[in-house]
Amino acid sequence: MTPRVVRLIVIVVNVIGIAGMIVGSIADNNGIAITFGLVTAVAALCLIVATATGGPDAFRRALAFDADTAAELEARIGDVVGAGADETSVRDLVRLAVRLGAGR
Repeated sequence: MTPRVVRLIVIVVNVIGIAGMIVGSIADNNGIAITFGLVTAVAALCLIVATATGGPDAFRRALAFDADTAAELEARIGDVVGAGADETSVRDLVRLAVRLGAGR
């Protein structure tokens, strides 16, 4: 189970838990309100654990691979190398730009 799935489950449980606490309070039933409150608290603790163990990249969306853009990039690299640039330097520059764009 990914941290993103854990986050989604916790959000759903928290929404249901808050509604349960409200309904329990309106019905003047402290047992229901406390039960839903405890379930909500446990779900929040699960989110804290998932965030702590997942690391900073766990909740980021994965970038989708676009074959057309990759082909265009490769063609442009070929053009730059064909114009006399060092291929290794150009590819290192592209790697650095990708890391910068990905926020790493």
